[in-house]
Amino acid sequence: MNKIVLAQINTIAGDIENNKKKIIDCINKAKENNANLIIFPKYVLTGYPFCDILKRHNTILRRQEEALREIAKIAQDIVVVLGYADLNGDNQMTILRCGEEWKEDTFEINGETFGLGFSSKVQTLIKCTADESRTGSEYHRNQLYSALAIGSSSRVIYVNKVGYGDNRVYDGSSRIYNEFGQIVVRAKTFNEDFVIVEDYKGTIEPLPIGMEKEVDIDTFELDYSSDLDRTYQSIVFAIKEYFKQNGFKKAVLGLSGGLDSTISSVLLVDSLGKENVYAVSMPSKITSQESKDDARILAENLGMNFFEIPLADTLDATKILLNNTFDNINAEKFEKSTTIENLQARTRATLLWSIANEHKQMLPIATSDKSEAYIGYATVNGDMSGGFAPIADVTKTKLFALGHFMNEYREVKNVIPQSILEKPPGAELKINPLTGKTVCAEEDNMPYPFLDEIIWFVENYGYGFNELMEHNFYYEIKNPISKEQKEEWIKKFFWKQHCAVFKWNILPPTVITDTNTINTKEYNQPIISKVF
Repeated sequence: MNKIVLAQINTIAGDIENNKKKIIDCINKAKENNANLIIFPKYVLTGYPFCDILKRHNTILRRQEEALREIAKIAQDIVVVLGYADLNGDNQMTILRCGEEWKEDTFEINGETFGLGFSSKVQTLIKCTADESRTGSEYHRNQLYSALAIGSSSRVIYVNKVGYGDNRVYDGSSRIYNEFGQIVVRAKTFNEDFVIVEDYKGTIEPLPIGMEKEVDIDTFELDYSSDLDRTYQSIVFAIKEYFKQNGFKKAVLGLSGGLDSTISSVLLVDSLGKENVYAVSMPSKITSQESKDDARILAENLGMNFFEIPLADTLDATKILLNNTFDNINAEKFEKSTTIENLQARTRATLLWSIANEHKQMLPIATSDKSEAYIGYATVNGDMSGGFAPIADVTKTKLFALGHFMNEYREVKNVIPQSILEKPPGAELKINPLTGKTVCAEEDNMPYPFLDEIIWFVENYGYGFNELMEHNFYYEIKNPISKEQKEEWIKKFFWKQHCAVFKWNILPPTVITDTNTINTKEYNQPIISKVF
């Protein structure tokens, strides 16, 4: 019986030398443990994703060829299966044995037959991948490889990349299926792992909470329970990797006392450590006392660095300058326009970048979420400004659910004040003259459950105006609305989306966690376009 190693390692795009070293270290370790087969993920030698660097820096491919020959020399007493990039940037799987490349996609060790990809008539199939962590990805992957094992009456060895690269998270979770489609071995999720398998028995590492639950991924629902731990772990892992690989150690963000900055703060503390997170409360004249209190209490609960910088004087001075500028143009209109609202957001961003400049290896954080990014309810060079946007692919209703989840399942529980999870979201940038209170986001837009359901059906089924008008929303079941109101909200969505596309192109790097996304690494809607 063969002793097999699943080498679930994290390699960096273009870093051939260090990737090669990691691979060789794993091979030597496998040989020390008397393994006779070691399997690596897809693109392990070049790293992944590499975008256009292979086209621009083709020396990478030449260095890869040299590294491959060096690795082959090490593979004298062990068979090595690994992935690399060819001249077109496509993944190629190679088998190294007896110091050279094996030219066929099937091979035999000790009487056991192995095949790469979907080869037939072998005892064990090997599939090396770079599969991302998305909503529903575990369900799809398990269904696919379990069915493959059953259909081929073969064992299936699945080795996946782990790491973060350009908005995408790779969760690892390599595993082996027996011929009955059952998982008999599984590696760690969101961690490197070196799994030694003998007689096709081993540890089945747990998945994030809820991921093993069978879910209907083709139906919209506001119950995110099966995906909250995976989303949490994806973002925490991505923040760690992004900061480490880019040489940053500290983060600074504006802490408003609202949901987005609250969730971002918890994720940053859990990724970087409380001592490396700096939260700044920047209240204006209209910021409520409740929001200021919520920000302070959250910071105390998390133990992160906390400062308060009142904006009133700065905003007043800037308004005087602008009033002088607009005196003969539209001074009255200026006082009622969104300029004053955006000025608050942009002043806050300027302060955060200034703070970051005064600290080594510090990065400002953008706290925009997916729902608001979709309709442009965020300020360019304001709350959209930052070097990283951790929650930009998480909808508002899911963020509320994530807040409750983190309060329950983090090692230190209930750090998020209940008042934050209960109050209507809003940037507190203007006063409603009828109520005398700050305007909440749903007043400007529409209820978030309604908005998020639109987003889901647009992304997953391509719904347009007519289909959405015919669709019976979950929101409507509990909150009956007129046809006119429904039409107004749907038209508002498409108009705001149309006006927001240019903003999608200037969002900072983020973490793609959802099944579909508006992140421009994956989806490019022309800025000059109209879909409604």
